[in-house]
Amino acid sequence: MATLGVNIDHIATIRQARRTVEPDPVTAAAIAELAGADGITVHLREDRRHIQERDVQILRQTVRTHLNLEMAAVPAMVEFALQVRPDYVTLVPERREEITTEGGLDVVKGGNALAKVIETLQKAGIPVSLFVDADPEQLKAAAQTGAQWVELHTGKYANCRHEADRKAELNNLTRGAELATSLGLRVNAGHGLTYQNARAIAQIPLMEELNIGHSIISRAVLVGLDRAVREMKALIST
Repeated sequence: MATLGVNIDHIATIRQARRTVEPDPVTAAAIAELAGADGITVHLREDRRHIQERDVQILRQTVRTHLNLEMAAVPAMVEFALQVRPDYVTLVPERREEITTEGGLDVVKGGNALAKVIETLQKAGIPVSLFVDADPEQLKAAAQTGAQWVELHTGKYANCRHEADRKAELNNLTRGAELATSLGLRVNAGHGLTYQNARAIAQIPLMEELNIGHSIISRAVLVGLDRAVREMKALIST
C-alpha cells in the first residue's frame, strides 16, 4: 500500500493572493506530518506563483519525514537544489501559461538533457524522479536517463467521467508501474487525485507514494488540515 506525500503548494497560493505572511507553508507541513503525512512535496515554479525560495530553505530544516522538491530541469533550479539539498527532486515539465502541470515529461525527446541534470543532482547525493505518463516508450527512456524513480502522471485517470474509461486508465497505470519496476525504477504517482479516486491508485502493486495536494488543501479549508490529512492517509492505507 502506498504512503502519502502531501503537496502544500496551495497553502502558499492562499498566502500569495494577498502577498502577506499567512498561511505559512512551513506550519502546514508540520501539521501534515503530525497528522501522518509520510512526506512533504513542494513545487518551486520559475514564476514563483506560490512556493518561494525561503519556504523551501526553511522546510529543508524543519521537515522530519522527507522533502520532495518538484522543479523544472533548468540551470537555475538545479543550482538551487544543489544548495538546498532536498531528500529527492522530481523533475516536471513547466509552462508559465498553465494553471497546473498538464502532462508528463517528454523523456523520449529530451532524455539526453535530462540525463545531464540527473547526473549532476545524483552525484551530489540527491535522488531524482521523473514525472511521466504511463507510456512504455517514455518509461523505457526514463530508465535510460539514470533516474531512480518515476512519478506516474494520473491526470488522465483523474479526469475520466465514465467508469469504463477510468478502469482502462487504471489498467494503463498498473501496466506502467509493472514496466517501470521491471526496468529498475521505483514508482510514485500523482496529479488530480482526490478522496474519491486515490484508493485504487494506492492499491497498484509496487506503488510507493502518492503525492496529493489540491484535494487535501481544499478539504482542509472546510474541516482543518489535520483532519484532511488523516482522512486521506486512512483512505489510501486500507
